[in-house]
Amino acid sequence: MKNRFFILLIAGFLLFIADSFAQHPQQKVSILGDSYSTFLGHVTPDTNFCWYGISESELVNDVRTVEDTWWYQLIKEQNYQLVLNNSFSGATICHTGYNKEDYSDRSFITRMSNLGDPDLIFVFGGTNDSWAGVPLGAYQYENWTKEDLYHFRPAFCYLLNYMAEHYPQARVYNITNTELSEEVAHSMDEICRHYGVTNIRLHYIDKQSGHPSVNGMKQICQQVIHAIQAE
Repeated sequence: MKNRFFILLIAGFLLFIADSFAQHPQQKVSILGDSYSTFLGHVTPDTNFCWYGISESELVNDVRTVEDTWWYQLIKEQNYQLVLNNSFSGATICHTGYNKEDYSDRSFITRMSNLGDPDLIFVFGGTNDSWAGVPLGAYQYENWTKEDLYHFRPAFCYLLNYMAEHYPQARVYNITNTELSEEVAHSMDEICRHYGVTNIRLHYIDKQSGHPSVNGMKQICQQVIHAIQAE
């Protein structure tokens, strides 16, 4: 009798857990990023350039494992499910890259169509646009030409407009790095407001060689969680 009662108790508990998961399924996450969100072997497609997880970066930065990254910690702490991480080291949001080179093969607006079917999208870019001093351009919310997309503001508008049209089921969060040019940071604020996208402006991130350290990754994760929970 006792064994039967115990079995029924366990069965009931398992049914309760299964029902809870059915009512609250894991949210699926995709990331569109640059070097800050890379880790060798953990980006899609795997031909994307990575900064973390290679021997050169380990000489100047203490991040050693994928578990150290901000996005891995976020997914673990929030019980999310990763769909894919489409991050590319050195990538700009617009088509203009360093030394005015054409980065249309790696720009955010080129890669934004490859994010799967997520519930949440985290866009973490603008750093290379700021560092490379790309042309800002005008705030432009429609009728983009290819030439417009070689400028930061039209390209970022185009990106958020694309997100709204092609991922209507997804909640989009933009993450703005610290130490960007005021023009880039302010532009991201303004464009996110126009599209109703939450812009998470980071502050006081510990970095080594311009990239988040282990401590910096933790700080990013906690600031992102705080912003999500504050909504």
